[in-house]
Amino acid sequence: MSYSVGQVSRFAGVTVRTLHHYDEIGLLSPSGRTLAGYRRYEQEDLDRLQQILFYRELGFPLDEISTLLDDPTVNAREHLRRQHALLSDRIERLQQMVKAVEHTMEARAMGTNLTPEEQFEVFGAWRPAPGYPERAESRWGHTQQWQEGMPKAAAMTKEEWVADQQRVADWVTDLETLLDSGAAPDSTAALALAERHRDMLKKFFDCSYPIQVSIAESYVTDPEQFAFLVRPERQRPGMAEFIRDAVKANATNAG
Repeated sequence: MSYSVGQVSRFAGVTVRTLHHYDEIGLLSPSGRTLAGYRRYEQEDLDRLQQILFYRELGFPLDEISTLLDDPTVNAREHLRRQHALLSDRIERLQQMVKAVEHTMEARAMGTNLTPEEQFEVFGAWRPAPGYPERAESRWGHTQQWQEGMPKAAAMTKEEWVADQQRVADWVTDLETLLDSGAAPDSTAALALAERHRDMLKKFFDCSYPIQVSIAESYVTDPEQFAFLVRPERQRPGMAEFIRDAVKANATNAG
């Protein structure tokens, strides 16, 4: 079965003019012609066009594509294997670029002016789930705490931000020690840890006890929010509930 230039244009998503040009330069000449001189494409022509479009997508110039396809030592299967490898490499690079853009968006949403390289250093291996910055702003953006905290975060230097992240990491280490000891959420040590948690929040906004209780509750109901405090690899079963209960006990104790 053969196909007209118009049919091939629709199949391949290229213009008729492009197909005419490929014919004119000898890159893709249809196998047949009608009695009236119209181009007719056979299946092998479509196979060649597919290879051309793959190489074009990879950025090869037309003259180089012609040389590659006309190489008698390389068959169609080898071309496909080569294109598969090149496309796979390109996908990997694009995925890395997408991640870099997402990381930049995350840092901007958190109000930091760090460069992408600094953002990687600050946040380490963990990253919020895609779309989290938009969800967080939608949830908290109208609050006084968000509007107060973002400018303060934006004014932080890289050194201040790294030091703040270390402060949080040290707090988590003390939390792990407390959990290992079997202490109760309303123990003196747990209440002190809860007060330190409020101090960390107060660096960015005026954190009352009721606001802290609300934030601690979100650690239980929102895994993404909890991950900002305790990275997933350090989380334990019941840890978020322990923090919530300690914060509630401390708020009650404060009267």
